[in-house]
Amino acid sequence: MNATTYGLDLANRVFQMYWVDVQTGEIANRRFHRDELISFLARRPSDRVALEACGSAHWWARKITALGHQVVLLHPKFIRPFVLTNKTDAADARVEVQYRRLRRLILM
Repeated sequence: MNATTYGLDLANRVFQMYWVDVQTGEIANRRFHRDELISFLARRPSDRVALEACGSAHWWARKITALGHQVVLLHPKFIRPFVLTNKTDAADARVEVQYRRLRRLILM
């Protein structure tokens, strides 16, 4: 069974998360506040979470790993070329999922 990959764009107060459900194919794009994000990820089964590396990314990676998820940190220089429109939090989160899938295809 394939695991769902979440793309998470970090900010000060509001976080943007994008994912495609493996079983249903449903595309989801949600905004979370700090406490909502932690409780949402605590309720989800263990999956992969892709984060753009930034000042708080390592702290969030430790927090998300403690919830049982696998965290992948992506360098910002790999995210920007994939954003075709304005660089928004939602676009960044979508690109993190797409980039993670592309890398998996290239490496296998």
